[in-house]
Amino acid sequence: MIPDAERSAADARSPGSEPEIRGGRRASREQRTRRLGWIGAGALLVAIGIGWYLLPLGDWLQSLRDWIVALGFVGILLFAAIYIVGTVLLAPGALLTIAAGFAYGFWALPIVLVAATIGASLAFLIARYLARDRVRRMLETRRSLAAIDRAIAAEGWKIVVLLRLSPVIPFNLQNYLLGVTAVPFAHYAAATFAGIIPGTALYIYVGALGEAALDGGAATWGFFGAGLLATAIVVILVTRKARALLREAGVDPPTT
Repeated sequence: MIPDAERSAADARSPGSEPEIRGGRRASREQRTRRLGWIGAGALLVAIGIGWYLLPLGDWLQSLRDWIVALGFVGILLFAAIYIVGTVLLAPGALLTIAAGFAYGFWALPIVLVAATIGASLAFLIARYLARDRVRRMLETRRSLAAIDRAIAAEGWKIVVLLRLSPVIPFNLQNYLLGVTAVPFAHYAAATFAGIIPGTALYIYVGALGEAALDGGAATWGFFGAGLLATAIVVILVTRKARALLREAGVDPPTT
C-alpha cells in the first residue's frame, strides 16, 4: 500500500498536473500585472493632481494647446508626423494620444486613428521587407509569439483585430511581429484601424477631460468624468472578451 505522502508526491510529478500548475502561475502573473497597472495608473493620477495644485500646469498646458491649435492644418500634419515616427520607433503612443485629445478634443480621434494606422503600416513593412530575419529570430525564441504566428496562419485578420483589442503584446511591438506573419498587408491595415478604435477613444477621452478642466466648470468635469468611466468600462469588457478569444485560439500572454 502506498503512503499518502508518496501518493501526493507522485501525483504532483504526473504530467497531467503540469498544465494546471502552469495555468495557476499564468493566472497569478496576470493578477500581478493588473494590480501593478492599477497602482501605476493611481500613482499617475495622484502625481497629476499634486502637480496641478503646486505647479502652473494649467497655464503651461493652455499655452501648449493654443500654440498647436494656432498652427491650424499645419499643426495637424506636424502632430501626425510625430505620431507616425514615434510608432515606428516604439515610442509609447498612449501619451501622444492623450496629448492629441487635450489639443483637439474629440476631433483628435480621426487624426490619431489615421496616424497610428500609417505608423503601424510602416513598421509592418519594415519588418516584412527590411528586418524580417531579425524579427523571425525573436519570434522563434518566444513561445507565445510563435503561437500568434500559428493562430494568424489559421484565422488571419481576425487574430489581428483581437490582438489590437487586447494588450497581450504592446501595440508598437505587434506591428513588427505581425510583419513576419502570413497576414496580407491590406487585411492587416484594415484590422489595425478597426481594432485600435476602443483604446484610442479611451485615451482621447482622457485628454479631452484635461481640456474640459481648463475651459469648463464642475458640471463639465462631471459630464466628462462620467463619460470617461463609461468608456473605460466598455474598453475593459471588450479587452476581456478579446483575451478569452485569443486563449481559445491558442494565444496566451507572453511569458518572460
